[in-house]
Amino acid sequence: MLTEKNIAIVKATAPILAEKGEELTRYFYKRMFSHNPDVLKLFNPAHQSTGTQQKALAGAICAYAANIDNLEALTNAVEIITQKHVSLRILPEHYPIVGENLLESIKAVLGDAATEDIVEAWKEAYFFLADILIGKEENIYKAQENLIGGWRGFKNFRVIKKVKESDVITSFYLEPEDKSSLPVFYPGQFITVRVPSPASGTTMRNYSLSDKPNQKHFRISVKREASKNQGNPEGYVSNFLHNKIMEGNIVELAPPSGTFYIDTSQSYNRPLVLLAAGIGITPLLSMLLESLEKNPTRKIVLIYASLNENTQAFKHTLDNLCLVHNNLTVHYRYSRSETHGVKRQLSKSVSEGFVDMNLVLDLVESPNADFYFCGPKPFMLNLYHGLKRWKVPESQIHFEFFGPLEDLETSLETSESAN
Repeated sequence: MLTEKNIAIVKATAPILAEKGEELTRYFYKRMFSHNPDVLKLFNPAHQSTGTQQKALAGAICAYAANIDNLEALTNAVEIITQKHVSLRILPEHYPIVGENLLESIKAVLGDAATEDIVEAWKEAYFFLADILIGKEENIYKAQENLIGGWRGFKNFRVIKKVKESDVITSFYLEPEDKSSLPVFYPGQFITVRVPSPASGTTMRNYSLSDKPNQKHFRISVKREASKNQGNPEGYVSNFLHNKIMEGNIVELAPPSGTFYIDTSQSYNRPLVLLAAGIGITPLLSMLLESLEKNPTRKIVLIYASLNENTQAFKHTLDNLCLVHNNLTVHYRYSRSETHGVKRQLSKSVSEGFVDMNLVLDLVESPNADFYFCGPKPFMLNLYHGLKRWKVPESQIHFEFFGPLEDLETSLETSESAN
C-alpha cells in the first residue's frame, strides 16, 4: 500500500508535473526509445509525431497524481488503459522499463527540485499502479483465452475477401487459418493487427470490427492514411494492408478488446442515436447491424458524415437496411461538394455541411436517447459539447476518442466560461 507520506508528496508535486507535463513526456519517450528500442513496436509513430501520445500520457499522469488517494475516481480510465494494453500485448516485464524511464525523466525535467523524497514517492506510486494494471490485464488475458474460440497472444488469420468500400476504405474479411471458431465480441470493439515493420520486427495497429458478432469471419474496414504534411508520416500499417495484403495472405490478430461497445442483450425504451464521421463509421456499423437484429423495434437514427460520396463507405448497405427496417433513419452529411460524375440530390436524408447540434435536433426528438459517436477530434468536441448542453445524461453519452479525454472536458469548460 502507499504510505500517507508518499501520497502527500505525489499530490503536492502534481501541479508542478501538470505544468511540465508535455515536456516530461516528450523527454520520457525520447529516452525510452533510445535506451529500450525493443518497445518501439508497441507505439504508433504517427501519434508520436503529432504529439498525441505525449499529451495523452501527460494527462494520465496528472489524473493519477490528483486522484491517488481516491482511485475509484479513475475506474473508467483504468478500464480503458487496461483494454488498450491488452490489445497491444503489454506484459509485466514492460512495466519496469517504463518505470525506470519515467523516474529518470522526472529527475531530468525537475532538476534540483527532484529531491530524493519526491523521486521515492513517485517510484512507490508508479509501481503501486503497475501492480493494479498487471493484475487487471492478466484477468482480461485469461477471459479472452477462456472464451469459446478464444486465444491468448497473436493468431494467424487468412484474408478470405478484400473489398474496396470507397476511394480510401477497404474491408478485409478474416478467418482463422486453423478453421477454428471465433469468439463472440461486443459490437464496437476492435482487434489488433500485427504486420512486419519497415526495418525489422513487427508493428501493431487497432482496427474496429465493422461486422456484427457471431459470424464465421471477422471484418475490419481500414482507411488508407495519407501523409498530412512533411513532418507527419503516412500510416504504415494501413498502407501495408491496402497495398501488400491480398486475398489468401496471412495476418496476425490479437483477440477483440475495447470498452466502446453496445450491449444489445438489454431492452431499451429510448432511441439509439449513432453519429459517425469518416472511418468512425466502422464501430458504429457493427453496433447498428447487431441492434437491428437484437432490438428490432428500437428506433435508431444514424448520422454519417463524409467529405463526399467518393470517400463514403457502406452506402449501399445502409440504403438497403433502411428499406428493410422501418425503425431505422439514416442521414448522410457531406462537408465538400460532389466530385465529377456524381450528382448529389439534397433531401431529408442528404444534406451538406458539418455535423452540428442543429442537425441532431432536427433528427432526434429528445435528449432521452443513447448517443454513440466516433470520428475526428473536431467532430467529437462539437458533439460532446452540444450533447452536454442539451442535458443528455452522462450515462447515455458513449464515445471513442483517440486522444486525451481532458481535451473534451477542457473544451466544454472553456465554452461554458465564455457564455
